[in-house]
Amino acid sequence: MPITEEIIFEALRNVEDPELMVNIVDLGLIYGIGVDDLDDGRVNLRIVMTMTTPACPFAPQMIEDVKQALLELELVNEVEVEVTLSPPWTPDRMTEDARDELGMF
Repeated sequence: MPITEEIIFEALRNVEDPELMVNIVDLGLIYGIGVDDLDDGRVNLRIVMTMTTPACPFAPQMIEDVKQALLELELVNEVEVEVTLSPPWTPDRMTEDARDELGMF
């Protein structure tokens, strides 16, 4: 089965922000996904993400969690994670599910 954005987002929903305890997809921390097909049928992934704050103390852990979640997918060869702070994250990027989990109405 080929790796699709839907499969990637589903895997990333298993990664939570350790401070907020909400998955990084519903928080709106994923800004972009790139898939590079390799000759052997495998793929390299590029993830562009942000943090809820520029000085997030959990950034290294979250980056590693993203890599591990995606490397568990069949056919994923390598995962590169780029952290960007532009544009800065705001609560407007959250899904309704994330708002509900955090009690934001």
